[in-house]
Amino acid sequence: MKKLLTLFAAFLLVSAHLFAQLESEAGKWKTWFISSGKDYRLTAPASYKLEIPEVLSRQKQLDATALQQIRFWNAGAPGYRWQEMVNKLWMNDTSYNGALAYMLLSVATYDATVAAWDTKYAYNRPRPYSADKHIKNLGVPSESPSYPCEYSVAAGAAATIIAHFYPMLADSVMHMAKQLMNARIASGSAFPSDTQMGFELGKKIAEKEIERTKDFTTKNVWDRKVPDKAGMWRGKFAMLPLAGQNKTVVLDSGSQFRPSPPPDYTKDMEELKKYKQTFRSQSNAFFWASQPYWGEILNKKIFENNLHLDPPKAARIYAITAVATYDAFIACWDAKYAYWGIRPDQFDTTYHSLVPTPPFPGYPSGHAAISGTMAELYSYFFPADAAYFQQKAKEAAESRFQAGIHFRTDNEVGLELGRKVAKAVIQKVKSDGADDDLTSILRK
Repeated sequence: MKKLLTLFAAFLLVSAHLFAQLESEAGKWKTWFISSGKDYRLTAPASYKLEIPEVLSRQKQLDATALQQIRFWNAGAPGYRWQEMVNKLWMNDTSYNGALAYMLLSVATYDATVAAWDTKYAYNRPRPYSADKHIKNLGVPSESPSYPCEYSVAAGAAATIIAHFYPMLADSVMHMAKQLMNARIASGSAFPSDTQMGFELGKKIAEKEIERTKDFTTKNVWDRKVPDKAGMWRGKFAMLPLAGQNKTVVLDSGSQFRPSPPPDYTKDMEELKKYKQTFRSQSNAFFWASQPYWGEILNKKIFENNLHLDPPKAARIYAITAVATYDAFIACWDAKYAYWGIRPDQFDTTYHSLVPTPPFPGYPSGHAAISGTMAELYSYFFPADAAYFQQKAKEAAESRFQAGIHFRTDNEVGLELGRKVAKAVIQKVKSDGADDDLTSILRK
């Protein structure tokens, strides 16, 4: 028993050492829209000793409001608060730029974090609370160097992206970024120059990536023609009919995994009309029609696995999720408007759905496609929970049948489409340098 405990303790020490090594190597990870992290390395910082008085002064002036700001901005990974914000924005954005804004914020934050890690370990500047014993650590302890501040890097990237796509929020997000930077200094986690240079680094990379993706959203104009054929979707307003033409990140195009045409829905309609609702089926339908489940469970799993304490890995997860969601959305919308699949209440006008029918074609189901993507991705991130994620994807797909707004075929095809997109994304990111040996062992 003693020998076993000794071996286990040794394993923990090796594991901890390996994780520490991996974090220091994050500056070498492959990036999405910039050449490399090293190409954005900042110039060497001046002596931190000149900034110690400023940090001490900030801590002496702390009041209840300042402490609340420290607690707020130190919660989660550097991109956590910004992810919460952009998720609410893009899910309610009916323009062609919503999905792009979400994807770009996540990717720019990741790319900027990789660049930040390259700079951090090039200069190894100590944290304020380590540099002077009079400075208190009011935040979460970090093993990474102080320069640049990773939270300010995320703020620079996120605020720039949000201000670009949602200009009415420009002043608000810049104010939020300043609050964050002040909180990082007052917490003893960063020197003023760490936050200033971090914000500028995030901003610079975000601006570069906005320019890089400026032609991702189609410039074509819809001719407003809706097929006038029996068995096809019809309506006065069709939402985002050209979204399937947007440029993808990993897929060759939105049509790469385009499914076969939808079937004759006569049998599907019979099944739907014979379906007997229960309290549980109605509850499932309403839940998935109203709750942002996949974003919330991702944050929960990041916290449960303490990945919020590892900024590069957390940023990587958010970025991969956003890229896969973006490509899956385009792939789904490509199929929707390639086939103009009819909705149940159009196929049989005597049928009434449980929830309002969305203003776009039904085949394949968007909920099912995104859920198929998320289940596959999350199983890659958190393999111990794979069965749970796959079950939730099935529940999400089934909810659209239970809600009466999709045929079962729509959901089955949507799930499969989503899985294909996720597998393509996973195949790409396996070579980004972040999949370490220990992670591979834990996955087996």
